[in-house]
Amino acid sequence: MCNYFQEQTKDSVRQVIFSSLFSPQGNKADDSRMALLGKLVSMAVAVCRVPVLECAAFWLQRTPAVFCVRLARALVDDYCNLVPGSIQTLKQIFTASPRFCCQFITSVTALYDLSSDDLIPPSDLLELIVSWIFEDPRLILITFLNTPIAANLPIGFLELTPLTGLIRWCVKAPLAYKRKKKASLSNGHPPNKIAKDSTSGEDRDCHQLYSKLHLSVLQVLMMLQGHLTEKNLYGRLGLVPFDHVVPLVEDINRLSDELNPLNASKEIELALDRLAQALQVAMASGALLCTRDDLRTVCSRLPHNK
Repeated sequence: MCNYFQEQTKDSVRQVIFSSLFSPQGNKADDSRMALLGKLVSMAVAVCRVPVLECAAFWLQRTPAVFCVRLARALVDDYCNLVPGSIQTLKQIFTASPRFCCQFITSVTALYDLSSDDLIPPSDLLELIVSWIFEDPRLILITFLNTPIAANLPIGFLELTPLTGLIRWCVKAPLAYKRKKKASLSNGHPPNKIAKDSTSGEDRDCHQLYSKLHLSVLQVLMMLQGHLTEKNLYGRLGLVPFDHVVPLVEDINRLSDELNPLNASKEIELALDRLAQALQVAMASGALLCTRDDLRTVCSRLPHNK
């Protein structure tokens, strides 16, 4: 199958066949279809079959997010969990298919929303995504820049960019990692000194990566005004939807209450600083469409801050 898609010279034929094979039909065959798709895309990553990766990128754009997240999980299992070090193989497709990388990042941020310790992205995956974006921040705009866009996006599909998911990562990370640390200390099995040191070192590296990612996200938001104006979408298309800001504020509230504000004041302050910066730059660039009053109402629910 991998060879067939590689050898098919007509892009339109390739897309139609890929879509007819792997688009969910709402029947019992969907599970088998998804399992086969996971193996095919995983193999295409391993042997760098660009036509398959390009088909998968379009599939991720046109398929309900619930299925996109399943494909992302299959790839993360193959390249982050099964064989240590195999993430390097995934890393190399950055130059081969940036479009696939963009859609992969969007689906991964939908999968890992930091709502629980199980849904914090693995450190290898985080490092991979930050290295891609830091090398070329425009990567996360590829789908947006190359897609004919209507002002209203369909509900239940992946976002046009991973911006909202990446903002969520950067803002929630300080609190989510603090919660994880608190859970490991309170489960009655304090880790030994060596394990504790290696864990704190890994967490420190992750915090630096989130800081780097936050900078890249702000840089991308600053580029957006020109692109939105060029496409005649400035003031008409919110790439950071306001209705995603509301649950993010609620998440910050819930997390800071869980942690006890006195013990997590530094983490709360960092999360709120990142939220304020992201909202300010997103509004200034036209990526976030809302009135100041709307924003004031939502932000009045945040924990006390400077």
